Amino acid sequence: MLQLIIVSLIWAFSFGLIKRFLGGVDSTFVSAARLGLALLVFLPFLRFRSVTLRLSVCLAAIGAVQFGVMYLAYIESFRYLRAYEAALFTITTPILVTLFADAFDHTWRPRALLAAVLAVIGTGFVTFKSPDLNVTLIGLAYVQLSNAAFAVGQILYRRIRARHTPLRDRDVFAFLYAGGFAIALTAMLARGDQPSITTQQILTLLYLGVLASGIGFFLWNVGATRVTSGTLAVMNNAKVPLAVAVALIFFGEQAHLPSLIASLAVMGVAVWLAGK
Repeated sequence: MLQLIIVSLIWAFSFGLIKRFLGGVDSTFVSAARLGLALLVFLPFLRFRSVTLRLSVCLAAIGAVQFGVMYLAYIESFRYLRAYEAALFTITTPILVTLFADAFDHTWRPRALLAAVLAVIGTGFVTFKSPDLNVTLIGLAYVQLSNAAFAVGQILYRRIRARHTPLRDRDVFAFLYAGGFAIALTAMLARGDQPSITTQQILTLLYLGVLASGIGFFLWNVGATRVTSGTLAVMNNAKVPLAVAVALIFFGEQAHLPSLIASLAVMGVAVWLAGK
């Protein structure tokens, strides 16, 4: 649980930093840079003898989804959303974690469906206050794709670790970052953009790549193996109120507070239901 709390605090500042300093930089470049830095952090710990070829491919595939697809969609959403909106729309991740866990376990909890419906209603309080609804809906769609990728990756990693208990997380985590980096790098090369970045943007990428991505995702996935799926689902949203507060207080964003409070309240109920 402690790992999940620490990472939530680190991630709370990521939304505002991306919007403030990297909003105009190509999303595929930002994704590739973050995951490349994260890979470099854990490359020295990689132990090829710890895993079979099949397992290493599975881990890379999980990373391609959980980190690669997630980041490409998540960072692209900042073209359409304010930082607090991007943070708020990630609040559906716990419902997706619950639904994916149920699907893989071949079980069904009606509460998860009710939680998903409430989450949609809660999101609507902010979405329909937007001055440009079409743009906000595009951003919302990107965030939901990001949420789904992150959710399914967590569940798959938990399942693999449950089947391979002798593994040490730090010995294999570079495989996940390698898979994510491969996806992001391919997308960047396909787009063909070569952005020029400032010193401030380089420092922001270092924070996001080394701390938020590298150390953050490692601690998160390790923490995910030590709690129940319900606790994991709820903890996915510990960063949301923190990130919204950071965006409003430290990065000077403006929001319609009654709508924001109503949205947080309704979606908080949804998260509670998802964790039951």
